[in-house]
Amino acid sequence: MRATGIVRRIDELGRVVIPKEIRRTLRIREGDPLEIFTDHDGEVVLKKYSPIGEIATIAKDYTDSLYRTLGHVALISDRDAVVSASGVNKREYAEKPLSPEVDQILQSRQLQVLNLASGAKMIPVTNDDRPDAYSAQIIAPILADGEIIGGLILLSRESGVQMSDIDHKVAETTANIVGRQMEQ
Repeated sequence: MRATGIVRRIDELGRVVIPKEIRRTLRIREGDPLEIFTDHDGEVVLKKYSPIGEIATIAKDYTDSLYRTLGHVALISDRDAVVSASGVNKREYAEKPLSPEVDQILQSRQLQVLNLASGAKMIPVTNDDRPDAYSAQIIAPILADGEIIGGLILLSRESGVQMSDIDHKVAETTANIVGRQMEQ
């Protein structure tokens, strides 16, 4: 663990304020759930809770199926980072933070279909991603109990490929199914 040099006192209700700089760095927003752990040394650890991270193996099954069926790179993310990737080297996306552009699309709660051949501008999926590598993208928010919990992303790197209505419907349906599973 890294020391920050920041000290906070617990108030009479047992609360402690997480400094703004740390919240911004870790992308912790108001209302985000945190898991609380203790270790043998008496340390208290706060970890940002990811409901999608809880179903990582199921997410991998979904991305594998999407890749085999559609032939597009398939990713599932929580609100902050990619949880599962199929059709690419896992290290290329796994656990990498989402780009602000993807975050903005997820926050809009609207599925986006972007095709280079139709004049759309491709966006980076992660902070260190190269959008010029893509010819088509679909980004679908995953909602559970009315809250955004993540996203489903389909990508094509093949020149001239466009995302079809079928790709759109499959992405939308899969995002809805994953959201419903998270509600149970």
